[in-house]
Amino acid sequence: MQYAQIVLPLNLKGSFTYKVPEELQSEIQVGMRVLVAFRGKKIYTGIVFELHNDAPEAFVAKEVISLLDDQPIVPHEQIEFWNWLSDYYLCGLGEIYRFAFPSSLKLESETYLKLKPNITVDFENLDVNEMYLIQALEVRQLINLTDIEAFIPKKDIIRTINSLIDLQYIEIDEKIAEKYKAKEVAYVKVKDEVLKNQNLTEILLTLKRSQKQKDLFLHILEKQTENPDLHIKKSELFEDGYFASSHFKALADKNLVEEYYMQKDRLESYEGEIEEIEELSESQKNAKAEIDEAFEEGKNVLLHGVTSSGKTHIYLEKIEECINEGKNVLFLLPEISLTKQITQRLEKKYGRQIGFYHQKLTDFERVEVWRRIRQNDIKILIGTRNSLFLPFRNLGLIVVDEEHDSAYRPREVSPYFNAKDAALVLGNFYGARVILGSATPSVESYYNARKDKMAYVFLEERFGNVNLPEYELINFKEAQDSKKVSGNFSLQIIDEIKKVLEEKNQIIVLHNRRGYANVVECETCGYVNYCSNCDVVMTYHKAANEMKCHYCGQRASKPKTCPKCYSENLNERGVGVEQIHEEVSKLFPDNEVDRMDVDSMRKKFAYERLYEKIEDRETDIVVGTQMISKGLDFNHIELVAIPKADSMLYVQDFRAEERAYQLITQVSGRAGRVSGKGKIIIQTYNPEHSVFQLIKMNNPARVYKYILTERKKFHYPPFTKLIMIELKHRREDKANRASQFLGSILRKYLPGDCVLGPEKAQIAKLNNLYQFQILLKLPRGKKYEEYKKLVLTSLEEFDEITAYHSIKKDVFVDF
Repeated sequence: MQYAQIVLPLNLKGSFTYKVPEELQSEIQVGMRVLVAFRGKKIYTGIVFELHNDAPEAFVAKEVISLLDDQPIVPHEQIEFWNWLSDYYLCGLGEIYRFAFPSSLKLESETYLKLKPNITVDFENLDVNEMYLIQALEVRQLINLTDIEAFIPKKDIIRTINSLIDLQYIEIDEKIAEKYKAKEVAYVKVKDEVLKNQNLTEILLTLKRSQKQKDLFLHILEKQTENPDLHIKKSELFEDGYFASSHFKALADKNLVEEYYMQKDRLESYEGEIEEIEELSESQKNAKAEIDEAFEEGKNVLLHGVTSSGKTHIYLEKIEECINEGKNVLFLLPEISLTKQITQRLEKKYGRQIGFYHQKLTDFERVEVWRRIRQNDIKILIGTRNSLFLPFRNLGLIVVDEEHDSAYRPREVSPYFNAKDAALVLGNFYGARVILGSATPSVESYYNARKDKMAYVFLEERFGNVNLPEYELINFKEAQDSKKVSGNFSLQIIDEIKKVLEEKNQIIVLHNRRGYANVVECETCGYVNYCSNCDVVMTYHKAANEMKCHYCGQRASKPKTCPKCYSENLNERGVGVEQIHEEVSKLFPDNEVDRMDVDSMRKKFAYERLYEKIEDRETDIVVGTQMISKGLDFNHIELVAIPKADSMLYVQDFRAEERAYQLITQVSGRAGRVSGKGKIIIQTYNPEHSVFQLIKMNNPARVYKYILTERKKFHYPPFTKLIMIELKHRREDKANRASQFLGSILRKYLPGDCVLGPEKAQIAKLNNLYQFQILLKLPRGKKYEEYKKLVLTSLEEFDEITAYHSIKKDVFVDF
């Protein structure tokens, strides 16, 4: 007897055992999708993770209903990868399945049934539910499971279906059950027999009374004879409005022309000229030689190149080599808005062999990419972190660009994992090499490279020997005392901006805080407007004239008077990017000032329009949040001003200094990329702060040494491993009790100084859920695996308490 371990797209631990019916035993393989009934109510698409002969002891296994694939859809490397993710990040395989698969490939109760052809039904042997279903299928040909619920009780549905499948009366229609349908495009041509057998003069005589039909016929004929291999799109005939579809229909009725359909990818591909890449500089050649050497030794590489050093150029060379060896490449980016420039360079070289995969694609577009990857159609895939789960055939290289970026490990998306670390493991399963690239690598990656866990390659000069930008610190406190300020800007910054504008160059102003003001406060009674769902003050957005919560998205109109004491004396406190934008626009009324933040970039193609404006030098000053620190490669930006740099440091996070260093360095890399005269002005109340002083020295090694010393002193990563457990519930007392209970279990298994908390989260209430956190600081090395098993035991013990099943529990490994 054969059994299968099947993973279902549900947030449940592990896989489930099903019996494989005899007729499927010769066909079923690991990695295929199957239809199975779960908990008696619903049918799901599961994935076969393992086949074995061990019958379960505690229960009778249900049978697999049917197979959905002829070939495995998930390669064995991906199965190993999913298992590793589940073990390492303590998350369920079902969660990974839900995240990894386009939803059109996960059939649920939209599965369709139909009668088998040419059958004779013996109604006498059927029970009442089976008769209902057969009669319904005779009338409607196809029925999905949701419709069946209308006339058969839910608890009997699966039994009825299984019984009729066993009797060979009905079958599952997989063609229709798959929600994905290829896009078909209509094309037209003059009929072949018309061209062969009929005289053109005769045809034109028959059409002489209808001029439009005659013109349309000649138009199609002309296009067809000009280029016989070219397909004529039907929609193109009617674009200018001269011809209508009625004219085409009349010609088709006269058997002169015909319409035919062809499948078309939903994703447009590049069809233009293909060009070669320019040659590497001397330092780039040396860096590439070091990478080659590391790859030969079987090591992965951390490429630490200062901003504008031409890391992309080296990636392109390695991509070229990989493709020449007949292997494929995965190019990971933190967010898809950064693809524009890398895409332009790659498309010119590889044309149609490039694919994209990211959140903004529709579900059908994702299935298309999935299919093309399985067929080995795509040589280079550019994508965000969910592209790690595509069914690659022969992956040879993974490039993780901007590897330090926090978008590789968002906390809001389940399952929680770090795409950078996951890419290293996936590369290992495929035997592919990995390059992590960044101008400001994460402290953990830098430490690992220095400990020789991967090769460290440093590119310390900009491409074309362009000078690095110089830094200047302005003591804002002193400027205020000597009255040399205007709003949030010191006069010195204003003078520098004027100077750059006179030279017809561009400026970036960075302020990493959305909205206009952090808070609207009543001067009389001190009232501030809190979000009703979260324990945070709402931010004022002037452009929309509303208060917004940046956590749950709740909106409210800005109060005209204080809701508590009715005073009109309301004051805006704190500075957001809108306010900085307004100030800059007033200071420089004759110049074009644009804003780049999440709120101003909501419209489709807003990024592209702003990129074009900067490129064509139609905009002089760009004010924005961290968005402007990434991927902008323009020739005429000469100055970066950071008016309120302190706000980056004073955040409750042990990575605050690292993030401030990364953000300032990244944004400074936008300046002087061609001229080498870039300048960064940092305005701060605390110019003596170590981070600002180290940034000014422009010496990355010293920055990392300082941060690592601090981390070692207080036992933070990379010297320890962190696991954050977050418990949430609508009732504060219940969340508190549950967290105290879990804390006591953890202390039973782990040393006391490893368990910190439980404490209320930084934001005590979010989306109407009260949050409590427990932070685990665990030693690295062999002990870590032991301790992690104990954490798992503690969580299982916690789950046994029925009263706490309603508690939402999130576990963040490597927090």
